[in-house]
Amino acid sequence: MSDATSRPKSDEDITVVHLMRHGEVHNPDGVLYGRRAGYHLSELGRRMADRVAEHLADRDITHVVASPLERAQETATPIAKTHGLSLATDERLIEAANVFEGKTFGVGDGALKKPGNWKHLTNPFKPSWGEPYVEQVVRMMGALDAAKDAARGHEAVCVSHQLPIWIVRSFVEKRRLWHDPRRRQCTLASLTTFTYKGDRIVSVGYSEPALDLVPVHLRAGAKPVPGKAKAFGA
Repeated sequence: MSDATSRPKSDEDITVVHLMRHGEVHNPDGVLYGRRAGYHLSELGRRMADRVAEHLADRDITHVVASPLERAQETATPIAKTHGLSLATDERLIEAANVFEGKTFGVGDGALKKPGNWKHLTNPFKPSWGEPYVEQVVRMMGALDAAKDAARGHEAVCVSHQLPIWIVRSFVEKRRLWHDPRRRQCTLASLTTFTYKGDRIVSVGYSEPALDLVPVHLRAGAKPVPGKAKAFGA
């Protein structure tokens, strides 16, 4: 394996960075777990991780890095193992901070029905309930650039979380950052792929190698189902 950090930079280098959302999490209570420790992949989530590792097995991946949260580390591990790589950790890939962390969001009985929480919903453009979108862009772009430099001329995989992935993609594609969470194109175990020429992003792609394993109510655009939490931003 070549050491990408020792190679001279070139404006002609083509580097691919796959930004992956983690697999399904064991979360029977429908909690918005956010940055809380102790939330691990479910058995289905592990199957999703293995599926994506198989999907990427023949790719020229020289760097694998993940958010410090367990679900991201567990998703990234099969990919790193398949390519004989050590798994790196980047704090910038972590989930977005959210004041509703630890609360439930079941349809009709969740945190949004409680008047005491409404004060956090005053500004959807920032947003007022969590980490500002602009701050997410800054840290995620930094993480992407670091992965690109580590894998220059090859490919990298970064495992992160739905909201930061969607926000940085929206920024790169020049869309507004505030949005309807139900319309994020960022399914569990999906890949949002950034292709760089030198240090410039020249294209963004999206794929869902494990879509057949994703429960229908957790897919992009799915309608809420009573008793089944969507866990937005996971």
